[in-house]
Amino acid sequence: MASHTKNITSQYMNYAPADLNPEKDLPKGFIDFLLPLHKKFTPQQQKLIAKRAEVLRASHRGQPPDYLPSSEATTSDWRIEVPDWCADQRNQMTGPADDGELTVKLLNSGSPAVMIDLEDSTANIWEHILLAVKNTIAAYKYELSYDDKKRNKKVAVQRSKTVTWVRPRGLHISQGGVIKDEIMSASLFDLALLWYQIDPARLPHNFCVYIPKSESAEEAFWWRDLFQAFAKHKGLPNNYIKCMALVESHPLAYQMEEFLFNLRDHCLGLNLGRWDYMASLIDFMLDDPNWILPDRNTIPHDVAFFQNFRTLMPEICHKHGAHAIGGMTALFPSRTDKELNARAMKVLEQDKKNEADCLMDGAWTGHPDQNEIAVAQFPFPNQIAKRPKLPNSHPDLRPIPKGVGAISLAGTRAAVRTVIRYRNGVLNGKGASLLDGYMEDLATDRIYRLMIAQRVRHKVKVAGDDGKPIEHSSALITRLFDEELAKLQTNPPAEIDSKSANTLPEARRIAEQLIVQGHHTPI
Repeated sequence: MASHTKNITSQYMNYAPADLNPEKDLPKGFIDFLLPLHKKFTPQQQKLIAKRAEVLRASHRGQPPDYLPSSEATTSDWRIEVPDWCADQRNQMTGPADDGELTVKLLNSGSPAVMIDLEDSTANIWEHILLAVKNTIAAYKYELSYDDKKRNKKVAVQRSKTVTWVRPRGLHISQGGVIKDEIMSASLFDLALLWYQIDPARLPHNFCVYIPKSESAEEAFWWRDLFQAFAKHKGLPNNYIKCMALVESHPLAYQMEEFLFNLRDHCLGLNLGRWDYMASLIDFMLDDPNWILPDRNTIPHDVAFFQNFRTLMPEICHKHGAHAIGGMTALFPSRTDKELNARAMKVLEQDKKNEADCLMDGAWTGHPDQNEIAVAQFPFPNQIAKRPKLPNSHPDLRPIPKGVGAISLAGTRAAVRTVIRYRNGVLNGKGASLLDGYMEDLATDRIYRLMIAQRVRHKVKVAGDDGKPIEHSSALITRLFDEELAKLQTNPPAEIDSKSANTLPEARRIAEQLIVQGHHTPI
């Protein structure tokens, strides 16, 4: 396998320390387990990444994603059997796996399910990935705990009926430095390190994986083969490992049924990853002047391009007996701001009720206070027996967003400010940051970066600070980055302490560089 050169992708790649000795620094015998898997699965991962790039280029040439021709997946009668332990998925709480305290709180929240996240909400830094794996294994063993200083006691994960999922890094991410002068699939590394260290006999249910960032039905075979290789390693049935998969890329929205079919021995449902999906939609439609999206926080939760997608997913999943899970509500509750808390809970209730009305079986939240309201919006235990009445089995997944929200200089400025603050959190080891009441992670950062790039590409005109028309240009964006950086340095928000203030200029440089160089892949 070719050695790695540091282009813009690898500039932000997670590398193991240069002095890493896999035989000594990783679990005993792990590297012998990993190497044959790496030789088989990493070359396939690299080919799939190359195919993704070609699909994106084709879209920019005027050939956007579309539905596939009829096939066995779409015309034959096949079913997925959801086991009893997974029947109730009305709320799947999610949080960064490198935050042990939050992981314990989520698992003890009473939520029907929890997804422990090694991906978007965990900083893609070697030490943080290893900590995330360590916390996940401890959680599986009911040994993960934290010191509750308010109550002066240690709080550990309690045994419950909560279904525990783990989300590894996506197929688009490679891991450097584990094997000298080679890169490997980060998805493979994360899951292999977890699988090698767990005892399936001690788990309360099958080992469960949440697959992120897929872009084609073909990619399902990569995961299927990996799951079956793992099962064979421990003498378990081929279909032992169960999964759910996020549909958070525009091409996959057209291939949901085929993807589910290809993973039918493992997959128990699909999830509408709305924020990554919005970013992907902008990315694939970046050259289309009709597809200029408004300021993010002015886009209603039931906007047509979401709503059409949101009704199609339950039809496909329920047709075959699988769960359809809704997305994350970004506005977070607050225990110190009553007004913000009331607004957040109202938005949460409306959002989840809309998803339930679309026949979703559950949704995502990220704060224990959201669990009760989220669960209450969905019928127990699920709605799999119901099918939406679609006027068209192939609805328009790209309705032009005309008359939706507002496009403003203030919206662009807010986007600039957010990407600086988010990237500054990453530089300080945080993969997700609560900013102005919204939980911002890699997905929302990517939306903002793409929105800025889109406005510059199409020279979108808005009212300037003086009320006169102003055109989005590279010079304007640089000015906004300069101004917002200065404001953050002069009057830093709560999440920026004296230490993290030092990295603000670098955060600003990286964020603008990603936009200017057109690097829109999630990193």
